[in-house]
Amino acid sequence: MTTRRARVLTLVALIVGALITLFPYYWLAVMASNTTADIYATPPRLTFGGHLFANIGEVFAKIDFFGSLLNTLIVAVVTTLLVLFFDSLAAFTFAKYDFPGSNVLFGILLATFVVPTQLSAIPQFTLMANFGWVGDLKALIIPAAANAFGIFWMRQYARGAIPDELLEAARVDGAGFFRTYLSVGLPVLRPALAFLGIFTFVNAWNDYLWPLVVLIDSNHVTLQVALSQLQGVYVKDYSVVMAGTLVAIVPLIIVFLFGARHFIRNIAAGALKG
Repeated sequence: MTTRRARVLTLVALIVGALITLFPYYWLAVMASNTTADIYATPPRLTFGGHLFANIGEVFAKIDFFGSLLNTLIVAVVTTLLVLFFDSLAAFTFAKYDFPGSNVLFGILLATFVVPTQLSAIPQFTLMANFGWVGDLKALIIPAAANAFGIFWMRQYARGAIPDELLEAARVDGAGFFRTYLSVGLPVLRPALAFLGIFTFVNAWNDYLWPLVVLIDSNHVTLQVALSQLQGVYVKDYSVVMAGTLVAIVPLIIVFLFGARHFIRNIAAGALKG
């Protein structure tokens, strides 16, 4: 009886947690399908309205939605691929190879966690200006090609997941560093790569501050910056803003559903290995 009661309580807790998690998306859809007047109504309207397609049409009319969507897709995909390669390569090296200064270098890497992103905006902008990349998507992709979190996460996973015996066997077979990395490291690190890939894609897709700073051409921006242009100075049509936001999160939902199994499994793996 106690076990059954525990299962029922667990199920109820999971259902409540799922409803709390999904409610913001439901509320977003409700606001996107109503008018701004309905959003400000008291009590608030909790049912879907009939203005969704009209609001989406307003979004397409006011901003270059598909151009911004393409820019964001390019940045998110390329950044994710670069992060997966460089972070896994660095993590594999830190986890399984001893070299002079490795601990000091890794300590410096961890120290970057405490540095707010905003502090690096000015020197990073100056660097991009010297390269002539201001206003170009390269200014978004190259600085994000590797990050401390990804290296730390992959290193922690690699230390426990890659047996030293596999590396010794690869060396006996005459495999060099990159051959060992490709043939031994990557297959074992695949679950961790799935989590890091989804995490990086979502962050790159949702990034707002740095694209706002470095993409100086208002007609050549990413989706988050373009959506901010929907808000007028004096009049804010929140129903249109919510409609644009609703359309913008559809690719993220698709990516998450595609990798949900890996995502959940790797969160559990990270908790166990931490």
